[in-house]
Amino acid sequence: MGNRFELTVAAASQQEADTLLEAAVAEIQRIERLLTTFADSSETNQINAMAGIAPVTPSEEVYALIERSLRISELTQGAFDITYGGVDKSLWNFDPHMSALPSAAVAKASVRLVNYQNVVLNPKDKSVFLRHKGMRIGFGGIGKGYAAEKAKQVLLQLGVQSGIVNAAGDLSAWGLQPNGQPWTIGIADPNAALHAFSRFNISNMAVATSGNYEKFAIIDGKKYSHTINPKTGLPVTGIKSVTVLCPNAELADAMATPVMVMGVQVGLDLINQMRDIACLIIDDFDQIHCSKNIHLTT
Repeated sequence: MGNRFELTVAAASQQEADTLLEAAVAEIQRIERLLTTFADSSETNQINAMAGIAPVTPSEEVYALIERSLRISELTQGAFDITYGGVDKSLWNFDPHMSALPSAAVAKASVRLVNYQNVVLNPKDKSVFLRHKGMRIGFGGIGKGYAAEKAKQVLLQLGVQSGIVNAAGDLSAWGLQPNGQPWTIGIADPNAALHAFSRFNISNMAVATSGNYEKFAIIDGKKYSHTINPKTGLPVTGIKSVTVLCPNAELADAMATPVMVMGVQVGLDLINQMRDIACLIIDDFDQIHCSKNIHLTT
């Protein structure tokens, strides 16, 4: 998936652990084959190839993932949108040598095909239709979390009572460490990504972080995130990182980016209205903002 996955399991022996890990890796690879945009054979690209032409009936699994994605788009008023694949890649490649932002008009034109409301689902035959030619869906904002959750389910079915599936920072942890303590998860410092600025003790919980510190462009001395506002076509500003905690890795992954797009106050207001989900935001001035159910200690 273009990302590093790290898997941890508690097992009686190295041989048992290797067998368990192979099963989890196989599941991640299966998800990759379903969702990738880098292979014509994937269900994602089969849907994209028929955009504006005819509906496509994918597997029930992919149909359900699209259905959940569209619900998150509605919840976030379009801040999360799987049709981001229609963004003009020649404009937004985020080469570190970019020297200027496009005009507002050019940026807006680059996202003309980005609109989740133009994804038509038919519940009778479970088909998917993209209304306009050139539309493309992609699961970059939810796929890692989905793969982490599915790999966790495989391990649970195989009897693994304790483990972590970490999909490049989007992770799911369950059970306890061998010493009986919860897992300790570090949240990356956006100013020094290899260091943690905060730690959480968690069990049966997922964590996802979206930030501007891994892929960005610096233009006129200002850092611009690779995360694009799907309504304006321009990179989001004001937030360095968003960390979401909830019981499900797919939801945590899917909510981190839209909170970044929505901004501190609107994003926190949304999170505070949802059950069993928490959020921590670091803004451009290194101020920390938390949802009402997080209490940091120094």
